[in-house]
Amino acid sequence: MDETRFDRILVTAALPYANGPIHIGHLAGAYLPADLYCRYQRLKGRDVLFICGSDELGVAILMRALEEGTTPQAIVDRYHPMIRDSFARFGMSFDYYGRTTSPVHFETSQDFFRRLDEKGVFKLKTEKQLYDPEAGIFLADRFVRGTCPICGYEDAYGDQCERCGSSLSPTDLINPRSVLSNATPELRETTHWYLPLGDFQPKLEAWIATHPEWKPNVLGQVRSWLQQGLRDRAVTRDIPWGVPVPEDVARRHGVPAEGKVLYVWFDAPIGYISATREWAQQKGDPEAWRRYWQDERTRLIHFIGKDNIVFHCLMFPAMLMAHGEFVLPDNVPANEFLNLEGRKLSTSRGWAVWLHEYLEEFPPDLLRYALATMLPETRDADFSWKEFQQRVNAELADILGNFVHRTLTFAQRFAERRVPPLRNPRSVDEEVLRELATFPERIGSAYEQFRFREAVQETMNLARLGNKYFNDTEPWHTRKTDPQACANTIHVSLQICAALGILMEPVLPFAAARLREMLRLEGVRSSTPGGEGQLGWDDAARPLLPEGHEIGRPEILFTKIEDEVIERQIARLEARAQQAAAKTDGPPYAPLKPEIVYDDFDRLDLRVGRVEKAERVPKSKKLLRLEVDLGFEKRQILAGVAEQMAPEDLEGRRVVVVANLKPRKMMGLESQGMLLMAEDREGRLVPVTAESEPGAVVR
Repeated sequence: MDETRFDRILVTAALPYANGPIHIGHLAGAYLPADLYCRYQRLKGRDVLFICGSDELGVAILMRALEEGTTPQAIVDRYHPMIRDSFARFGMSFDYYGRTTSPVHFETSQDFFRRLDEKGVFKLKTEKQLYDPEAGIFLADRFVRGTCPICGYEDAYGDQCERCGSSLSPTDLINPRSVLSNATPELRETTHWYLPLGDFQPKLEAWIATHPEWKPNVLGQVRSWLQQGLRDRAVTRDIPWGVPVPEDVARRHGVPAEGKVLYVWFDAPIGYISATREWAQQKGDPEAWRRYWQDERTRLIHFIGKDNIVFHCLMFPAMLMAHGEFVLPDNVPANEFLNLEGRKLSTSRGWAVWLHEYLEEFPPDLLRYALATMLPETRDADFSWKEFQQRVNAELADILGNFVHRTLTFAQRFAERRVPPLRNPRSVDEEVLRELATFPERIGSAYEQFRFREAVQETMNLARLGNKYFNDTEPWHTRKTDPQACANTIHVSLQICAALGILMEPVLPFAAARLREMLRLEGVRSSTPGGEGQLGWDDAARPLLPEGHEIGRPEILFTKIEDEVIERQIARLEARAQQAAAKTDGPPYAPLKPEIVYDDFDRLDLRVGRVEKAERVPKSKKLLRLEVDLGFEKRQILAGVAEQMAPEDLEGRRVVVVANLKPRKMMGLESQGMLLMAEDREGRLVPVTAESEPGAVVR
């Protein structure tokens, strides 16, 4: 961080949707990285405000309420405390955790909307949408079901067919029906406010250009959207659950306000502002929020998952630009997705590890550490219970825990639980102390650059250094042959333990507190809000324990996990997935198509092709235009995957192409073939790839 530019840091973590509990994918995507960063910055002595809260509005909440025969408020009142309490037990160090159903959030969102409307930012558009004549409301896409025009599935949603995975619009469905009343919807006119994102594109492009340091996965997705051109996006919709459109604004435009709410994508990021206002009120300084949102000396950082990149890098910044009184994000270090045991996390399929259930059986530090070592920082990563066990046993227990325990045990047995004097240090003693002095900078540099896996690895490297030093100096021998050398080993090893008591705090806060208690190391600055203390991050570079300092009794920091414990977790995961599959309305896999003979297959000409260029098709939500090298010629191929993957996900890949498919025109462009895609039970598409040269025949 450039300390000369900023006086304070405002950190936000994506608001979790309050329609279910938190799972490890959520933690790895946004929340653990944000907490690691904030704890580190507090230990550095910097002014940090860490804001989050439950996103409690929108269609998904309403849908869940309808499915369960209850109210949206009852749904969010169930999950908000579950999420909040799980975060607290996991060690999340929020300064404030709010919720978007609060009166302050409604007021803040309406004031923001009103300000943009007064400045003439919005466009009003009147369009035809599906309307339920019995329920008396317009229908959001998820409130319409019908027959999929692609595969014939009779219970497809208005935005996607869950059987074949095709992206749809409500008007695409055959025999559409309302989820609310089962009535046949009618097309009726309705008026909505739109944010003309295209008007902000030049400003957004200029602003993005000032941040070449952003992660490549973030910049790649942002530039892809900018390349295709930003379009108007609705900021209101017709559903009975959300922040109401201000009546004075609706009245000014002659639009009926009843049933109109702010679109959740618009109000949710404003939740960061409203939560900060609530924090300020709680602190007894109602205007304090302005220092963090409206002072240019504030560094704003959004921690999110990859599915929120566009909202936080283009849409919310455009809103802030339009308002004119807020700072813009200085960085948006988005992570990719975390898979589970080699498969995509899926709550509907029961394929998830829930945080509140994990905390019933394991200490939080074990998961914090294991996840931190496998964060999906630049590409998707995978969590497995076996690797979790290996990280705990081989690293936390055998390296870190072992070093601490052997050091404190030796100090108890041979130094009367006191820090012995360092006299006539050997070169190995001095060398280790010099290397110890480099670790705060090495670890801190990684934290500053959002390389959290590297930061955690460097932290463990300090424990590795301690173990190697302890082994090399052999105090079990020198205690008889050279007592001062033994005392020096204990002294230096205790100083390493003291440094670890600070440097491991961001990732292992509970174990770090126990270690400091064993060392009786006091006065360390807190990594949580409001704490006091003189000793901080940089102090870990020097010896912290004075000669003669009395330490406490050693305890085991980490206990190894037995195989049967892990086998139970894997068995529970598999059992839950089987139960979910048994309950699903449709088959767990797409049904097999009618049997064919070899001659049918042989008519297909499948070739390997290399995707040289991929880009979005203007005015199309679904299509990507690909330039594919087939070796003997180049083809233009249109692929309907734009809603599931970005152009950069395909560029450079060697794919399999149906090369003798009759050309077909779509959106005014000719598609000269088709990519083969593998589709899982979630409807997720992955291109079929091959290692052979372009033009090779696939048989």
